[in-house]
Amino acid sequence: MSSSNSSGGGPQQGPAARQAAMAERVLADGSATAADLAERFGVSLMTIHRDLDELERQGIVRKFRGGVTAQPSGVFESNVQYRLKTMRAEKAAVADRALKLIEPGMAIMLDDSTSTLEIARRLRHGEVTPLTVVTNFLEAINLLSDQRGIHLMALGGDYDPLHSSFLGVSCVEAIEQLRVDVCFASTSAVRGGYAYHQEQHIVSVKRAMLDAAARNVLLIDHTKLARVALHRVVPLSRFDLLLVDDGASAEALRDLDEHKVRYEVCSTKGSDDRAGAT
Repeated sequence: MSSSNSSGGGPQQGPAARQAAMAERVLADGSATAADLAERFGVSLMTIHRDLDELERQGIVRKFRGGVTAQPSGVFESNVQYRLKTMRAEKAAVADRALKLIEPGMAIMLDDSTSTLEIARRLRHGEVTPLTVVTNFLEAINLLSDQRGIHLMALGGDYDPLHSSFLGVSCVEAIEQLRVDVCFASTSAVRGGYAYHQEQHIVSVKRAMLDAAARNVLLIDHTKLARVALHRVVPLSRFDLLLVDDGASAEALRDLDEHKVRYEVCSTKGSDDRAGAT
């Protein structure tokens, strides 16, 4: 059997099926060259570039000279399907710690990050009820929609398939009518005392969420530290606590210390969490 057939590709496939297989491959590997994809799927470079143009239009990948990537940059956030596959152990570690901050009877807000989605996964066990959960993230809504003991409030707005969430002015206005106990949020980059994100329409929703909460907790994996993106979201002083996994470098943690950020380093082995600056 040829390599193209074994990887799900092949010249016999129609464009839609080939593009789906191509997207799965790039999301799994993070990036690929057009030449490699043409060889793998048994089609011409011209056909590959047409396929990649379509995948870029859908927001799944980003083209660069000679290839394509699903990885984020300072101005481009990864498709949610790619983010769901990355840093799972690290996101689980910070979500385990975040769960301990939730008490029965609370109203909490979850943003549209895959880090806070790990909190939603844990809430499915029903250990913290009754609970009100407010979110704009379709992935979290689907997870929690049938959970007894959880009052789920779905924030409406313009649906964005790249993020699998509801955004826009109507989403911001809906958030502004609410007041919750804790907002759990994530962001694309943290450096120099600020949280950053690539996309302005995401920034406006995150800011509204932080304004609507009595307490704010930032969940990030260590790859977000010592990075910047196009837009400043808020100063890190807006968060009562920052949770990061134990892959964080000493230099990145020193940056948090220098800006007097209260943080905790969460062990991916589930123990030996270390407290940071206060």
